[in-house]
Amino acid sequence: MPRFLNRLQISTFKLNALLDITLAINDNVSIDELVRRFEKLLTDDLSIGKVMVIKLGEKWECLLNSGFSSNFFSQLDIAADLLKYDEIMHVTSEPGLFPEPIDLVIPVTHKDEPIAYVLIGDIEEEGEGMSPILKHQRFIQTLSNVIIVAVENKRLFRESLRQEALKREMELASKMQSMLIPRKEQLPDNQHIRMHAFYHPHYEVGGDYYDVIKLNEKEIGFCIADVSGKGISAAILMSNFQANLQALFSEEISLELLLTRLNRRVMRSAKGEKFITLFIGKYNFDTRELKYVNAGHNPPILYKTVSKEFIQLTNGSVGMGMLDELPFVEVQTVQMDERSKLLCFTDGLVEVLNDSGIEFGTEKLEVEMRNDDPIDVNIASIIKKQGILEGSASIFDDISILSAEFPGT
Repeated sequence: MPRFLNRLQISTFKLNALLDITLAINDNVSIDELVRRFEKLLTDDLSIGKVMVIKLGEKWECLLNSGFSSNFFSQLDIAADLLKYDEIMHVTSEPGLFPEPIDLVIPVTHKDEPIAYVLIGDIEEEGEGMSPILKHQRFIQTLSNVIIVAVENKRLFRESLRQEALKREMELASKMQSMLIPRKEQLPDNQHIRMHAFYHPHYEVGGDYYDVIKLNEKEIGFCIADVSGKGISAAILMSNFQANLQALFSEEISLELLLTRLNRRVMRSAKGEKFITLFIGKYNFDTRELKYVNAGHNPPILYKTVSKEFIQLTNGSVGMGMLDELPFVEVQTVQMDERSKLLCFTDGLVEVLNDSGIEFGTEKLEVEMRNDDPIDVNIASIIKKQGILEGSASIFDDISILSAEFPGT
C-alpha cells in the first residue's frame, strides 16, 4: 500500500506539473520563466543533478545550464557530439563522449530536423536506489518536448512579428521610392518630344532610377541610372543620388561639370563600396540637338525610322563612384533631323533569360523597335514578351526603361 500511494503521488505530481506548464504557456509567460520552471521541476522536484538545454535559433545557443561547468557548452561540437542522436539515448556507459559525464541525451525534432537537445546528468553517480533519470525518463522527455515546442513557437511568433514589421517598412520604403520616380503624366508629351517609362524593381525597393527635369522652356534634361547590387543599400544610395541630381542639374551647368560633381558626391556616399552607371542627356527643342554622356551604362538604342539606322549611344565616361576623379568626360551630340525613337534601359532588361538560358539581348530590342509604331507600343511588346509583369522566374534584377520619341523636321 505505501508503494501504491507513492506511485499515486508521483503520478499526480507529474500530471499537475504538466498542467501547470501548459497553463503557463497559455498565459504567455516569458521564455525565461518557462525555462526556470523546467529547471525547478527537474532539479528541485525530481532531484536531477545536471540539466542543459541547447536550442537552435539563428544558431545553436544554451538556454539552460544547471549543474554543468560554465564552459561546458563552449566545449561542445554540436555537429560531432549531438547531431548523430535522433532518439533518446543513454550514454552513461560510454565515458569520454562529452567534455563532462552525461547520462541522457534527449533530442527534440521538428519535421525530422533537430531543434534542441536536452542533456541530463546526476550529481550523485553512486547514490542509493534507482537513478531519478531512469525513474522519470519518459516524463522528462515529455516535459522537454512541451517546453522546447513552446519556446520554438514563441521564437517563430516573434520572427513573424519581425517579418511583418519589416514587410510594412519595405512597403513604406517602396511607396516613398516610387514618389521619386516621375509619373506618366509628368513626362513630356508635346510636339517636340514624347517620353514614356517603365519601372519594375526586383524586390520592394531597387537600385534603378530615371528622371526627367525641365531646365527651361526649350530644354529638358533626363537620365537613367543603375546602382551596383540590389535591395535596401542600393535603394538608399539611389535616393541620395536622386537628391543630388535634382539639386545640381540646371540649364546653366554643363554635362562635364555635372558628372564631375555627381561623381564626388557618390564617392562620399558610397565610399567606394558601390558605384552608379548612368546615361544622362540634354535635349534642345529648337536646335533638335541631344547632348549626352554615357557613364558606364548600357548603351541606349536610337532608331531613325526614315533612314532605318540604329545607333548605340556609347561614349562618355566611367561610372559614378568608380574613381575619386573622373579621368575623362566626353559629351556627344546627336542631331534629331528625322523621326527617331530612343530606348534607354537598365541591364535587368537584357539579362532576362529565356527557357534555353539565353539572354534577351539588345538584338531583340532592335527587332521590337524596327517599325513605325510609337515607342510606347514597342515598350509594351517588350514587357509582354519578357513576361515581366507575370513574375517570370527568369528575371533576377531591377528593370527600368526610359524612352523618347522625336518627331523630326
